Amino acid sequence: MLRGPGEGTIVLVETKNLTKVFGEVRAVDDLTVAIPEGAIGLVGPNGAGKTTFLRLLLSLLQPTAGTAKVLGRDILDGVPLRERIGYMPEHDCLIPDMTGVGLVAFMGRVSGLDADSAIGRAHDVLQFVGVEEERYRKVAEYSTGMKQKVKLAQSMVHDPQLYIFDEPTTGLDPRGRTEMLDLVRAIASSPGRNVILSSHLLPDVETICKYVVILDGGHQIAAGDLHDLLTGAADRLRIDIRGDREAFAQRLREAGFEAEAGPTGVHVGRRPGVEAEVFQAARALGAEVRYMGREIRSLEEFFLELVARNEGKGA
Repeated sequence: MLRGPGEGTIVLVETKNLTKVFGEVRAVDDLTVAIPEGAIGLVGPNGAGKTTFLRLLLSLLQPTAGTAKVLGRDILDGVPLRERIGYMPEHDCLIPDMTGVGLVAFMGRVSGLDADSAIGRAHDVLQFVGVEEERYRKVAEYSTGMKQKVKLAQSMVHDPQLYIFDEPTTGLDPRGRTEMLDLVRAIASSPGRNVILSSHLLPDVETICKYVVILDGGHQIAAGDLHDLLTGAADRLRIDIRGDREAFAQRLREAGFEAEAGPTGVHVGRRPGVEAEVFQAARALGAEVRYMGREIRSLEEFFLELVARNEGKGA
C-alpha cells in the first residue's frame, strides 16, 4: 500500500480525476480521493455514485478517465487485484442450485485457492458467520438472512486484505441486522484487515467506521476522521431551536454575527457576546433554545447538512 503525505499515513485507495460516464450521466465525476487504511464508511444519497465507485475499484467497470489504485495496485490489474479483495455486493448474486458450502468453496477457487484449501476455508468461514448444518442445503432454500451470511462468507473465504461491503444489512430484520453488524465489526477490528462499508443506514456506519467518505453527484463533498467531522470546529456553535431557524439566523446576522440556518440547527461563529445575543433573539422571536454548544452531531445530521448545502450550491 502507498504512504500518504505527512506522518507516514498508509493509503488504502487513491484516485486521481476518476470519471465514469454512462451516456449523459456522469456517475463518478473527476473524483480525487486518498482513503486511509482501516474501517471506512462510504455514504451518499441515492444516485451519488457509491456503487459505481466500488465497481471501479474492483475493476468490474473500466473508467472513462482518470486513474485509481487499491492496495497499491492499479485497478486495471483486474484479477490479481480482485484476489486481494473480498466483495459482498448488494444484489442477489448467489447460485441457487449450489449448496452453501459448495458455493463458498467455489468462490475460494475463483479467488486463487487450491481445492483442499478452498473447502477447508469454506467450512471455517461458514462456521464464523453462523451457517452450520444449513451449509449442506441448496441456496434456493435459504432465508434472506441466511443468504446474506453466505454472501459474507464468500467474501471472506480467501482471507483478503480488503473487504468491500455494499449494503450488507439489506432486507434483514432487526435481529439479523444486529448479527450482521456484529460480524462486520469483528472483521473490521481484526489486525491487518480493512473494510469499506457502503450503507444508507448511517447509524450502522457510525458504529463501525472510523473514517468516512461522503459522495454526492459523483463528487466527494466531505471526507475525514469521523470523530473530527462530527465534533466540528471549536470556534462554531450549534443552536437547536424550536421556532423559525432562518429568521433566527437572520436576527443574529443583523447583530453582526456570522450565522446560517441548516437542517440540524442554526450555526454561528463563537465570539464574545454571542450567547447573550442568542437569548435576546429567542425572546424577540418567541423561540425556544433547546441546545447551544459545540457542534457535536450524529452522522445523519452531518450528512443532511452537507447534502442540503451542496444542493444549495447547485441551485
